[in-house]
Amino acid sequence: MARTSFDINGVSVGGGEPLFLIAGPCVIESEGLCIEVATEVKRIAAELGLGFIFKSSFDKANRTSGSSFRGLGVEEGLGILSRVREQVGVPVLTDVHLPEQCAPAAALVDVLQIPAFLCRQSDLLEAAGAAARERDIAVNIKKGQFLSPWEMEKPAAKVAATGCEKILLTERGASFGYNNLVTDLRSLAIMRRSGWPIVFDGTHSAQLPGAQGDITGGMRDMIPTLVRGAVAAGVDGLFLETHPDPEKALSDSATQLRLTELPALLRQVVALDAALRSSGGPV
Repeated sequence: MARTSFDINGVSVGGGEPLFLIAGPCVIESEGLCIEVATEVKRIAAELGLGFIFKSSFDKANRTSGSSFRGLGVEEGLGILSRVREQVGVPVLTDVHLPEQCAPAAALVDVLQIPAFLCRQSDLLEAAGAAARERDIAVNIKKGQFLSPWEMEKPAAKVAATGCEKILLTERGASFGYNNLVTDLRSLAIMRRSGWPIVFDGTHSAQLPGAQGDITGGMRDMIPTLVRGAVAAGVDGLFLETHPDPEKALSDSATQLRLTELPALLRQVVALDAALRSSGGPV
């Protein structure tokens, strides 16, 4: 299949276009936090020539513990994302977990994201695709920790069958025994064969799911290593959760990248991507 490229509210993705970035806090904790992070990441990305899509979730329906903070809910969360989009001037992405969430979310955001655990749910994929087609927005499907990379053609096909022509596929690690994920760089090359733009999630790939009992642990120090490897292997975009004070984050505190550490990592990956392109590597 030929490499697909398309526009997400001013951000060009895929088909040899420059590297783009999806970044923001894991969950919407407050409007102030979202505006702060979106504004700062927009500034950093602009300096480096990176297209930027802000991300945050109005609901985290797959928390380890039922008592964990899930977010501010659909109505309040989507309202905040809409204001980030308008005030900061960036496209936005959020998760959807139920088919009935897709249409209202699609009216206010630029990318609907299918969580990894739900990547085979036909009703959700079809509803997201239909809503995205109606609004001319994109769907990002995260690869389940339990799927092989070649199996991702099936979820993508379900979305494409609705007429949606803007699909992203995201690698976020594969289950490897108890409480551990590994990243197989071969998966990036295999998923590229689908023709859809490929994204690497460098923060969730560093998770140790459920390793701290009631919450998910992780290896934040491994994020740069994983990200550099993925860029060298050839990806269209990066997904990085970032927070001004990760230790106090209300979700995924072990693997959100400190906001002040983001510029140095992005400078490295931009240089790697440029070197890969100049040497005739995969684009």
